[in-house]
Amino acid sequence: MRIERVTLREIRMPMVMRFETSFGATTDRRIMLVEVHAGGVMGWGECTAGEEPHYSPETIESAWHILRDFLWPEIQGKEFNSARDVWAMFCQTRGHNMAKAALESAIWDAEAKQKGMPLWKLLGGVREEIASGVSIGIQPTVSDLIATVEKELAAGYQRIKIKIKPGQEIKPVEALRKRWPNVRLMVDANSAYTLEDIALLKQLDPYGLMMIEQPLGWDDIYSHAKLQKQIQTPICLDECIHEYGHALAAIELGACKIINMKMGRVGGQLQVRRIHDLCQKNGIPVWCGGMLEAGIGRAQNIALSTLENFTLPGDVAASKRYWAEDIIDPEVEVTPKGTIKVPSGPGIGYQVKLERVERLTVRRENLV
Repeated sequence: MRIERVTLREIRMPMVMRFETSFGATTDRRIMLVEVHAGGVMGWGECTAGEEPHYSPETIESAWHILRDFLWPEIQGKEFNSARDVWAMFCQTRGHNMAKAALESAIWDAEAKQKGMPLWKLLGGVREEIASGVSIGIQPTVSDLIATVEKELAAGYQRIKIKIKPGQEIKPVEALRKRWPNVRLMVDANSAYTLEDIALLKQLDPYGLMMIEQPLGWDDIYSHAKLQKQIQTPICLDECIHEYGHALAAIELGACKIINMKMGRVGGQLQVRRIHDLCQKNGIPVWCGGMLEAGIGRAQNIALSTLENFTLPGDVAASKRYWAEDIIDPEVEVTPKGTIKVPSGPGIGYQVKLERVERLTVRRENLV
């Protein structure tokens, strides 16, 4: 393969509802798309970096800079065998995994299209339908939360995740468990707690949660190991796992029993596969987390979720939960039984709505 041209785009999309976490609230998204041209096909990637360095040190601005000034020059004019080779070509640049993943994932899409096969099959996926869960932001009241969960369960979602923060964790969980004793329920703290909160976090144990996701520091594997020894609820690590070595350390230290996989966080599809295989070998289930992606990022998440060890419902939900109109056709839909059917077309399997992307584009740069 040889990449002939890369186009960076920034699009802006209003969300259909406010999404609040312990970091703050999001109502509009600035999203960077990466478009690669190679051998007569166009591949698409989406950068999951946020507007502000809250979830990750990366932002859309830093990713744009790294892609243009460092990652593109590493592959410009070079021949390589497949998308699997791209990660090694980026080795001179430390970190910036979301920027790397955006470009690498677009190349995976292009390769799959060149070969006339679905991306999920190129990645080694094994299922044609994936289980879908839903992530619910912090709600103004417990009554609002119950109403929201009721709506999502009626839509068929197989697992409910709620965001929590100090002072808004026990009462919401208690209310949900009283209303739905057997629903698959988990909570996500986004690093909002410390080891001083062990007694508080222990209070979640009686509620039979699937997991508590990333309760402590975003880069603190050691403290999670200490916490996991003192609570019954399985810990799922998210922000802590940026690379294979972090996953290995977390497993060997006993810092978690589950790992959330996000392609942007770990640097692309190849790194997802490496960490996936490590977790599978060690009996650690994985699932696909979400980053408020538009359709391209959502399609990439669907493809990686077909890998064998993605055994828990992920955060890949229907397009309409987030956008009045998505940028792909067809839009992602969830069946009444809470699943998403994996597309069979080449590449990501969805058509990018080029006219809509053009209308939403506020910034563009061609790299040749």
